[in-house]
Amino acid sequence: MDVARKVVILARECGLDLELSDVPIESLVPEPLRDAASADDFMARLPEFDGEMTTRVAEAAARGEKLRYVGVVDVKNGTGAVELRAYDAAHPFGSLSGSDNIISFETKRYVEGQALVVRGPGAGAEVTAGGVFGDVLRVCQYLGAPS
Repeated sequence: MDVARKVVILARECGLDLELSDVPIESLVPEPLRDAASADDFMARLPEFDGEMTTRVAEAAARGEKLRYVGVVDVKNGTGAVELRAYDAAHPFGSLSGSDNIISFETKRYVEGQALVVRGPGAGAEVTAGGVFGDVLRVCQYLGAPS
């Protein structure tokens, strides 16, 4: 859901009128495990589904690609999506590692192959918590809470 929320935010910043319900999400959790009775049940059954993902990874690797879970905003078509896509190892998404974040802008000036790419480390729990707390304080101030 986190990626879908970011897709909605970016889409709205681009002038699109998208809601979270408008964004299809390709779940990485196999359908039969979505209603697992417990975390232990989920983990016990998870290896049953390793084959499908292993096949996808191997097929991508055979083509010199890597799988990445991405959010996509298509301004031309007015859509957003969250999905697992294969990227060539030379593509900025293909060389992403660890908890790094990346965003690629393709525009009239920044066309495919020459996109504007912004990349950096993920914020981490402390920075994220600080940002959320700051947002809460701004809302409180906006609503007239005493300082």
